[in-house]
Amino acid sequence: MAPTNEQFTQAAHQWDLETLYTDLASAKGKRLTPVEKLHLRGLLCGYSPGEMAEKLGKDAKGVESDLCASIYKYVKGLIGKCNEKIGNWRNIAEWLEDAGYKTKPPAKFPIQDGLSENSKVNITNIICDNNQITIDVFLQITVPLPSELSIQNLDINDNNSN
Repeated sequence: MAPTNEQFTQAAHQWDLETLYTDLASAKGKRLTPVEKLHLRGLLCGYSPGEMAEKLGKDAKGVESDLCASIYKYVKGLIGKCNEKIGNWRNIAEWLEDAGYKTKPPAKFPIQDGLSENSKVNITNIICDNNQITIDVFLQITVPLPSELSIQNLDINDNNSN
């Protein structure tokens, strides 16, 4: 079986896991265990407790029991729903999304002002850390050739015909 930090890793593509781990640790009063992080990632990936148990080779009732005793309790404390009943395991991801822990998909928009309409900026990541904001950007610029340099005007084949 893969180590607990290598399973359900796709959750990191849609969720701010580090902030979530930190905030849930505050609700818990100490750091989350690797198994708690694993179960949280499984829920955030959309797996039911039974599906997680199957993928992890565990007993479904055991995973459900672990979730009730840990993640469910910490999430309810974190978002102020201590007195609410969790009707469905899907509520956890919904509540955390409503609380702002789900990341936004990268923004894609065309740039105007003289650039080709095919030019794009894709913001791939935004990190706020230690009073700094880091923005990772993918920039694609399509530049049209000036009309005097069009492909038809280039003598590419003239050298080969001699």
